Amino acid sequence: MARLSRAEHQRLTRERVLAAAREEFLLYGFRDAKIDTIAERAELTRGAVYSNFPGKRALYFAALAAERPAVTGPPATTRAEALHGFARAWLAGVPISSDPWLGRDLLPEVMADEYTRSPFSRLVKLSAILLGLTLERLEPGVGRQVRIAEQALMILNGAGQFSAHADLFDVIRACEHLATLDLNDSWPPPHLAFAAKVSPADEPAGDLPDGVVVTLAPNRLPAVEEAIRATSDDVTLIVAAGDELALLAQLVIGDTLNCLEPLQAAPPLRVVYGPQGVDTTETAVRVTDGRIVARAEGFGACHAVASHPVRPLP
Repeated sequence: MARLSRAEHQRLTRERVLAAAREEFLLYGFRDAKIDTIAERAELTRGAVYSNFPGKRALYFAALAAERPAVTGPPATTRAEALHGFARAWLAGVPISSDPWLGRDLLPEVMADEYTRSPFSRLVKLSAILLGLTLERLEPGVGRQVRIAEQALMILNGAGQFSAHADLFDVIRACEHLATLDLNDSWPPPHLAFAAKVSPADEPAGDLPDGVVVTLAPNRLPAVEEAIRATSDDVTLIVAAGDELALLAQLVIGDTLNCLEPLQAAPPLRVVYGPQGVDTTETAVRVTDGRIVARAEGFGACHAVASHPVRPLP
């Protein structure tokens, strides 16, 4: 039998830890779950668990992401259909009874600590932006729909917490009905007098794809809207967070993209998590033919680079 490579061994170890963690969290909830018990369930040492995850909360986020259900449904052709389909997909993993649910402790835990509370609010805002842009693509000219999407996510998050006492079919219909509302939404671009300035460049892009590539710290994630709205080119978002916050970002953004996929109308956005230790809150570059041809850093960098394409230097 061929020996496992180091990468294969790490993958299998991680899978064992996640399977054991899922069982522990389901039985005891987040607060009463024990890392030592998870290690015993996985037949691993405590150190092996911590070598894969920095702490219990990070492990909980990863276990939730691994639990993500596959969702299917017809493509959406209207905003009402999109809100219906998104709500149906979002609630796919929520039980309709008081049965144990892995996600029951997520909101209480992230909201109890400022370290996760503020980034989580920015991640939910990003989810609303992606859903709102999807609604706009289905009915061009309808105006900005991010505030409608925010209301849908508020309804869905609340329903998730009270699923044992809520009629989830009514929740889906309530989200669908949001398409009839006019919340007078608008998108003000960054004030150009204070926005970052674009600098021409000519350097190899490495692994960065062509298009606009933005690197954002968790507190600036909603700025990706500025890039998406300002360009028709592909946009890549690099979430500059490490360890626990990166796992939280993968959970929230991954869930949103998973729910949008069946609708077949989501804005094209590639998301990368990392690198760790990036000392910036907002940077953006434009990549053309494998070379960085423009860059900006600071407030408004996303909008500045996306709205001012720069030709490669000769």
